[in-house]
Amino acid sequence: MGRQSIAHVLECCAETHVKFARVFATGLLVAGVAATWGGVSATEPDGPKAHRFQFTQLEMAVPVRLVFYCADATTATGAAEAAFKRIGHLNSVLSDYDPQSELRRFERATSEGNAVPVGDDLWRVLNYAEVISRRSEGAFDVTVGPIVRLWRRTRRQRELPSPERLAAARERVGYRLVELNDEDQSVRLLKPDMRLDMGGIAKGYAADEALGVLKKIGINRALIDAGGDIVLGDPPPGQSGWRVGIARLEADGPPSRVLLLSNCAVATSGDTWQFVEIDGRRYSHIVDPRTGRALTDHSSVTVVAPNGITADSLASAVSVLGPRQGLLLIEATPGCAALIVRAPDGKAELQESSGWKELRTDSSFRHS
Repeated sequence: MGRQSIAHVLECCAETHVKFARVFATGLLVAGVAATWGGVSATEPDGPKAHRFQFTQLEMAVPVRLVFYCADATTATGAAEAAFKRIGHLNSVLSDYDPQSELRRFERATSEGNAVPVGDDLWRVLNYAEVISRRSEGAFDVTVGPIVRLWRRTRRQRELPSPERLAAARERVGYRLVELNDEDQSVRLLKPDMRLDMGGIAKGYAADEALGVLKKIGINRALIDAGGDIVLGDPPPGQSGWRVGIARLEADGPPSRVLLLSNCAVATSGDTWQFVEIDGRRYSHIVDPRTGRALTDHSSVTVVAPNGITADSLASAVSVLGPRQGLLLIEATPGCAALIVRAPDGKAELQESSGWKELRTDSSFRHS
């Protein structure tokens, strides 16, 4: 299920900046980032001075940015290498583009209806995907791959898929067609030629795992930004939270508001950057697995959740469900909040969950 996050991390001070690769995502707003070695430091209450480091590297086809505080450059470089290595491994497991990924090899092995043992990461993601699929009544569904491929073709060729092609693709989509066996950690696909698409869950899981790597090293004040899927640890020294700006529905302009967040995750799903117009109608890259149709309501859904895998998958699910059912799902999920902005007729409509109203905002931020 295709999606693109458009939440931003705002940074308003110089920093120690270590570059693996200087790559920045379209739509990623980074204010005041220093491209030279610098000296932002702060003394922890019960420990040594902590310096701020930033690393950026292309992983999972998006720029992944690590920002964290630790004592020295040697520790920072080793920690960043370990976090990026973990993300790289997860790409080799979950990628739907790499024909040699574990996901693709699994699909080939189970094409005849065989149950195939899978590794721990693929198992965890498939199990979590099933939970969200059931709770969203199929609005989130990783088996959506055949439909996603049709709409990718539509965006390339600007030609709507035929009813016959959509019907054929829908025959191979449905989360109930994935059979999980706890006894031997095996998975079986119940129809031939199924294609799984982890686009609405993989980056959130990878960001969670990268933060976990840093925490094992003893780095708790950290931020992981995987192409807009943001996972946060403890806040920077002396601060009440990381400053995360929520993008407007349109591509241009400053964030609509700035949140102060820590020890949680943020993901945004919307068609701001990925859509196609055909015969005067806007079609999103986000598709409804239940109907096979691309969304047409021009929307943006931002979810704050306890972890990245939850924020990532719920942002996709709520986009498909729409405001009424989507907010019911958010309200029923502990620790979650959501902001939904839609413009089905060109005029923006804003709806918030009860939890969103309780999030801390940066009172110094002013928006027009």
